[in-house]
Amino acid sequence: MQIDDTRRLFLKYKEEHLYGRYITHKDIEPLLKKFNKNIEIDIIGYSVLDRPIYGLKIGTGKKRILMWSQMHGNESTTTKAVFDLLNTLADSEAVVKHILEACTLYIIPILNPDGALAYTRINANQVDLNRDAQNLTQPESKVLKSIFETFNPDFCYNLHGQRTIFSAGKTNNSATVSFLAPAQDEACTITNTRKIAMEVIAQMNKALQSIITEQVGVYDDAFNLNCVGDTFQSNNVPTILFEAGHYKNDYEREITRELIYIAYVESLLYISSQEVTGRHYKDYFDIPENGKCFLDVIIRNGKVDDKLLDIGIQYQEKLENGELKFIPKVVEMGCLNELYGHKEIEAHGAEVFGENEEELTEGYENVFVILNNEKILL
Repeated sequence: MQIDDTRRLFLKYKEEHLYGRYITHKDIEPLLKKFNKNIEIDIIGYSVLDRPIYGLKIGTGKKRILMWSQMHGNESTTTKAVFDLLNTLADSEAVVKHILEACTLYIIPILNPDGALAYTRINANQVDLNRDAQNLTQPESKVLKSIFETFNPDFCYNLHGQRTIFSAGKTNNSATVSFLAPAQDEACTITNTRKIAMEVIAQMNKALQSIITEQVGVYDDAFNLNCVGDTFQSNNVPTILFEAGHYKNDYEREITRELIYIAYVESLLYISSQEVTGRHYKDYFDIPENGKCFLDVIIRNGKVDDKLLDIGIQYQEKLENGELKFIPKVVEMGCLNELYGHKEIEAHGAEVFGENEEELTEGYENVFVILNNEKILL
């Protein structure tokens, strides 16, 4: 299928009731009710605060694919794309019908509903579920492990979101989508299991490069058995980490949502149409490793306390009265020549103040600065 065909599918099946970064059970539960009998929906467990965790099963094929999203509650872009995908599959669209004949998908759309509601990475017990794969101290971790054992997947999709700081290599290209075939041992050996995951990632990268050239990255594969992906890979199940990142001016991650959807569809078409052996894994190594080369805003050559310097600003994501807000915070001041800003402002040596003409310092938070006696919205 051509990439333009996949993009048309997205426009046709995009779930219009999901938008932005703050996605909770309140948003997805009404959507679950609309799916027909082609999708089995079960409550597979409960969170720390006794919220249900839903599991959705679709397809009749022998190849079994387990997907879970919002293990970190504030990483919701992949969840939006999951529902776009479910809409596509539930309608039995002809061009993707083969996926359901060749594959069975099991999807957990929100693994950490308490964290989703609070818009936090951690769960209600202040535990990062992606560091609980061995100890299994949390109910959400036990739910995922139970489904992994009972569903017995051939592939795992570990769905996450990444900060705006990441670049594709040490470049001025944002890592809009990143992947990883996690290590399964301390030596980061390129095992047959990893090769299979790498081959699928290489196929997704090939599709995405036609849209976001040089904006795909891979994570450092340092091994940590406490991470879910490393654990599942160590069990010889090819596991792929998806990271939804930043596209220029897309802080709601709606463009990234489409790109993640394309990655889902392209990978599923690939898996469903052939035996993935790992033989074609080498193109994975053409993808640059993520750098950390970005800040949200950089004011270049501003004068603060009679010193000429760059002012680096990062947005802090804060939930206020059920609304997600992006609050600018000064995080670095000095020579920032090795960093790029998603937005850059040239001060030309002019003095830069806080909104009330206070001196800027690291840690300063406000939506404005004053430059040349003019309020600048950050």
